[in-house]
Amino acid sequence: MPARILIAKPGLDGHDRGAKIVARTLRDAGFEVIFTGIRQRVEDIAAIALQEDVAVVGLSILSGAHLGLTARTVRALRDADAGDITVIVGGTVPPADVPKLLDAGAAAVFPTGTPLEDLVARVRALTATPAES
Repeated sequence: MPARILIAKPGLDGHDRGAKIVARTLRDAGFEVIFTGIRQRVEDIAAIALQEDVAVVGLSILSGAHLGLTARTVRALRDADAGDITVIVGGTVPPADVPKLLDAGAAAVFPTGTPLEDLVARVRALTATPAES
């Protein structure tokens, strides 16, 4: 059974081209992908993640609000007793912010320009069961 992944666009960022490319790439790599569309509230992302029983929430953020939105999403998932859902972040992320996002609870960060093969390989590693690793 393929891992289920939620690709979400939190906040007021209305640019979804990259998120759609990521969603399509992960789908083509064999994952089951749910895309929320743009301008989602963090609380709604957590609720959808629970409802859809996903293994990973991928946040696509181009607005510059990646630190706050990531921390809020991780907190919302934990508050919903879904802290076991892996959070990954992609988008416009300065190199200096990568460690901050990891400290905030992101399992991986994919700045704009990350090769899609690297994204797929890392998501596969994050979703592999112990018998598969």
